[in-house]
Amino acid sequence: MNIKKHIPNLITLLNLFSGCIALIYAVEHNFEMAFLFVSLGIFLDFFDGFFARLFNVSSPLGLQLDSLADMVTSGVVPGYVMFLLLTKNTDVSFLPYIGFIITLGSCYRLANFNIDTRQTDSFIGLPTPANALFILSLPLVLQHTNSEVIYGFLNNQWMLLVISLFSAYILNAEIPLFSLKIKEFNFKKNKLQIIFLSLSVVLLIAFQFLALPLIIILYVLLSVVYNQRIVR
Repeated sequence: MNIKKHIPNLITLLNLFSGCIALIYAVEHNFEMAFLFVSLGIFLDFFDGFFARLFNVSSPLGLQLDSLADMVTSGVVPGYVMFLLLTKNTDVSFLPYIGFIITLGSCYRLANFNIDTRQTDSFIGLPTPANALFILSLPLVLQHTNSEVIYGFLNNQWMLLVISLFSAYILNAEIPLFSLKIKEFNFKKNKLQIIFLSLSVVLLIAFQFLALPLIIILYVLLSVVYNQRIVR
């Protein structure tokens, strides 16, 4: 029995398990733990493909498992968190369900990703893990901000709806974004990723919880600047 070939799929299933735990914490309105387990799932998602290539055991099954796990961790959980945020801030009974457009957009992106040959070394549209971190950071910012402007902004039902719709859009937009997955430990080949991670650490130190959505915005902006430089 070849144990190595099962290691990447085991990591993927641990990603799925982390997403299930995150969902339970979200139901309990424990957004910090939900964020933690989604982050753990995303961390595991970074390395399943790496180990598959390292052990030369990549397979169509692994690709499908990866998308199914991401669907829960980075699709269902953020959609449900947005549902909770909208439920808290509106009296219109049907409005919170629009938050699940994030889940629908994530599902479409993941299905399209599996058949889009342009996204082997980079992304087109915001990856579902990055989008999930952005959405799950919103309740944390609300809990820890001292700014009345930010608090009012994120407690506005219409702003939350705009964020939901924009989230579904940017997941599937024709915007090239660099991949965050490290395929091999080489500084030169991962220079952009390292710069991004370094700036992210600086933002976290300076702004703490508010840095979380800023990091996702930084990721998009760095990608746009990098792609314009390549075109020129």
